[in-house]
Amino acid sequence: MLCTGLVAIEATILATAVPSIVADIGGFAQFPWLFSIYLLAQAVSVPVYAKLADTVGRKPIMLVGIGAFLVGSILAGFAWDMTSLIVFRAIQGLGAGAVLPVSITITGDIYTVRERARVQGYIASVWAASSVIGPSLGGLFAEFLSWRWIFFVNIPLSLIAAWMLIRNYHETVERKKHRIDIAGAAVLTIGLTLLILAVLEGGQAWAWTSWQSIGAFGVAALLIVAFVLIERRAAEPVLPLWVFSRRLIVTTSLISLGVGAVLIGLTSYVPTFLEVSAGATPIISGLAVAALTLGWPISASQSGRLYLRIGFRNTAFLGLGITVLGAAGLVAATFVPNPVTAALACFVVGLGLGLVASPTLIAAQSSVPWSERGVVTGANMFLRSMGSAVGVAIFGAVANGVIGESGLGAHSGAAIQAASAAVFIGVAIAAVATIAGAVAMPRAHVDDIEHRPAEQAAPAVTS
Repeated sequence: MLCTGLVAIEATILATAVPSIVADIGGFAQFPWLFSIYLLAQAVSVPVYAKLADTVGRKPIMLVGIGAFLVGSILAGFAWDMTSLIVFRAIQGLGAGAVLPVSITITGDIYTVRERARVQGYIASVWAASSVIGPSLGGLFAEFLSWRWIFFVNIPLSLIAAWMLIRNYHETVERKKHRIDIAGAAVLTIGLTLLILAVLEGGQAWAWTSWQSIGAFGVAALLIVAFVLIERRAAEPVLPLWVFSRRLIVTTSLISLGVGAVLIGLTSYVPTFLEVSAGATPIISGLAVAALTLGWPISASQSGRLYLRIGFRNTAFLGLGITVLGAAGLVAATFVPNPVTAALACFVVGLGLGLVASPTLIAAQSSVPWSERGVVTGANMFLRSMGSAVGVAIFGAVANGVIGESGLGAHSGAAIQAASAAVFIGVAIAAVATIAGAVAMPRAHVDDIEHRPAEQAAPAVTS
């Protein structure tokens, strides 16, 4: 929970201080990269860290991630211009790419399938708390101290998390010689970087039909094909191709893709919708979005009772139905903009996602032995990041198109209201489309997964 807190707070603490940062070091045109570069570095590094966690153990990779996050935070606190701050944010992102998936993998190692839903609820509560603490701390630092403390506050948090991990988590990993798939890792990282960069910046920094966009997508596609060929011959592939041949893992990863799209659609557009259309203050609009991360841990902590009784697949169905209902409520709320109704809709979406994300991830983790759990968790987390990246591009194009057709401009309340309604309809469509992943998900009860012989092959882990 402490390690997850590092990433969770960092996801929300920066946004409220952007005006102070720009006023101090300039670079208004570049500031969106503060968020894009962090997301990019985090996403592309997840598969590599996940494989290394299966190879050398969870603890050393987690400590490397915390160390990179700490170094990036210290450097960011001393940044002298926007360019240097963007570079140091990338280092933070590389650290976060290890911390988040490995912490979830460790949870899968320590707890049984029956215990894991409750524990996942605890971890989800960290995100709920951070959604309130992060913006509040960011605003306080920016107004009363300095925006640099947004990064310096990570120093004690990182040291405490590392110390607790060293002190309380012990694992015994069989030591043997490994052949690190350097070629596969390099090709995958470059290919994913270009792919996510093209998705994030398409329609923003350059047109979708520009040579930059076509070139980035084209080279990314070639590199991904080359990566598949490399992995077929690698002794220890960084992303084994068997991941894409197992129905449960593929379907749960596709569901994670949809979850990422739904999340980014709400967190990116609900605040703007409320501030422009309903006249809400930034704090009120932030609390409306926070309702989503309050509903999530409530349902996630109770999901175990459901999937123990009705199975993983049916639990995901129920969660997606609730998510669609919440998204439809948010669409209806755009006709009469009000922070309370928007918050209620976000809360319902959070309740639904808590019944989707945790059970499907637990099902995927539990279907493989210790030596494969990191890769499976990493694939799930990476697809969620990709869902967010693709969602940013699609929803941004939809919003810009609606605003452009209105002829009223981006500062018009009516135009923002119409664009928000279109985006929320897109969120509802994404939730409905995700149901396809649940339909294809195999019917697997807890007892079918929990007692696999391979599960007994895990190394000794204590806490």
